[in-house]
Amino acid sequence: MNTQIRNLFLVFALLFVALVGMSSYWLWRAPDLEARQGNPNLVVRQLLIERGLIYAADGETVFARNREQEVDGQTWFRRRYPERGLAAHVHGYSTIQRSRTGLEESLNDYLTGSNADLATLLDRASDTLRGITRQGNDVVTTIDANAQRVALDALGGRCGSVVALEPASGRVLVMASSPTFDPNLVENRFRQATRSNAPCDPAAPLFNRATAGFPSPAFIPGSTFKVLTAAAALDSGEFSATSEFDDPGYCVEYGQRVFNYADQAGPTVYGRVDLGDAVENSINSVFCNIGKELGPRVILDYAKEFGFYEDPPLETPGDERAPSGLWSNGRLFDPEDPNQIDPGRLAFGQERLLVTPLQMAMVVATIANGGVLMRPHVVDRIVAPDGDVVTRTRPDDLRRVVSAETAATLTPMMVRVVSSGTGTAAQISGVEVAGKTGTAETGRQGQNDTGFIAFAPAGSPRVAIAVYLQNQSGTGGATAAPIAKDVMEAILRSNP
Repeated sequence: MNTQIRNLFLVFALLFVALVGMSSYWLWRAPDLEARQGNPNLVVRQLLIERGLIYAADGETVFARNREQEVDGQTWFRRRYPERGLAAHVHGYSTIQRSRTGLEESLNDYLTGSNADLATLLDRASDTLRGITRQGNDVVTTIDANAQRVALDALGGRCGSVVALEPASGRVLVMASSPTFDPNLVENRFRQATRSNAPCDPAAPLFNRATAGFPSPAFIPGSTFKVLTAAAALDSGEFSATSEFDDPGYCVEYGQRVFNYADQAGPTVYGRVDLGDAVENSINSVFCNIGKELGPRVILDYAKEFGFYEDPPLETPGDERAPSGLWSNGRLFDPEDPNQIDPGRLAFGQERLLVTPLQMAMVVATIANGGVLMRPHVVDRIVAPDGDVVTRTRPDDLRRVVSAETAATLTPMMVRVVSSGTGTAAQISGVEVAGKTGTAETGRQGQNDTGFIAFAPAGSPRVAIAVYLQNQSGTGGATAAPIAKDVMEAILRSNP
C-alpha cells in the first residue's frame, strides 16, 4: 500500500511540475506570441495598453504620449507626439496601419509592459486578473531637447544631420536629421508626412540621416576623415607631430596629380610643412602621401577599430542603422587586395567612402576621450509605472582605439584648425574648440557634401559633435562649422 501511495504521489508531483513548467513557458513566451504578425488580436490588444511615455533627458519634455479614445465601451490608447518632428527619427512612431519605427519599435516590449522579467510578468498577470488597464514603462532618453531644437533650427531645412555625444559616457545629446517629419501625420496622412521641399533627391524625410541612408550612408566624409588618418599615422609610429613634408600643391597618384582644395585662382601651395600644418590647413597632398606610405589596409584597420564596417551600436532598430566604410554598387566593400583601393584619396576621405554622422561623432569623441571608444546610447533609463527604475544605461567602453599619447598629440592640431585654420567659424568665446572641416566632391557640379567634427572644451571635453550637409556649394568651414558652434554652445550652457 505504501508503494502504491508513493507511486501515486510521484505521478501527481510530475503532473504538477509539468503544469507549472508549461504555464511558466507560455507566460514567458507571451510577448513573442503577441508580436507575431499573424496574431489577429494583436492590434486591438496593443490599443488597450497604456503605452509608456518617452521623455527627453530633462524628464519633462514629452516626445511620445497617449490620447484616450472610447470605442465600443473600451478605452483605446492612440499615440501622440507633442514635439512633432523635434526628435522624430529617434523615438519614431507607433501606429495601427504603419507599424512602428525608432524606439517605439525597438523598445516596444518595455513600452507595453511586456518585457520578460519576473516582476513585470507577475504584475501583468495580476492586472489582467483584476481587469486593470495594463501600463507600460516610461523611457527617458539622453536627448537634450533645447540643443536638439537648436540643431534643427541651424540646419534650416537643408538636407543634413547633427549628432552630439558626451565623450566620457557615450550619451547621445543631439541626434537631428533634416528634413524631419511629423509622426502625428503617419497614421492618416502618410503622404503629407513624407512630403518635403528639402533641396535633395530623394528628400526622404522618414530616413534617419544620422544613422542610415538609402541604403548606404548618406555622406562622403571628405577632409573630416583626415582626423582618422592622422590618428593612424601617429599611432602606428610611422609618423610624428614633427614629421615634415614638401607640398607643391599636389601629390601624384597613378601618374595623375591630386591637387589641394582650391578656389578659382588655382591650387594652394604650402611648401615645407609638418603634420600639424597639414591638419590645420587641410592639405590634401600631405594626406595623400601619408595614405600611400601607410597603405589602405592600415587605414581601414584603424577605421574598423573606430567602428567602421559594422552597424553603429544604438538602441534604435537595426534596419535604421547602416555601417560606414567603402561602398561600391550599393554594397559595403572591404577588399583584401589593396590594389583595389586608391590609398591617397582614401586618406583624405574620398575614394568610395560613405559615413554616418553618428560614426564620425564616435571618431571625434574617441579622440576627445583619450583614445577610448565609448558605446553610444540614446536611452538613459526605463522607469516602471510605480516609479522604480527597471533598467539604467551605464557607460560602456567598447575598446581602446589609439593610445592616450596619440589623442593628446592630435588634439592641439585640431585646436589650430579652429583657432587659425579652416574652421574658425566654430570659435566659441572663452572656450577652446578642437575641430576638423571637410568638403567632399560628389561628382555633381556645385554640390558638395560638407562636414565638421569637433569637441569642446579641448582640455576637458564635454561634447563631441559631427555635422554633415548634402548639396552645398560652399565649404565645411563655411556651412557646417557654424552649426556645430551653435549646438555646442547650447550644450555647454545646459551642462556647465
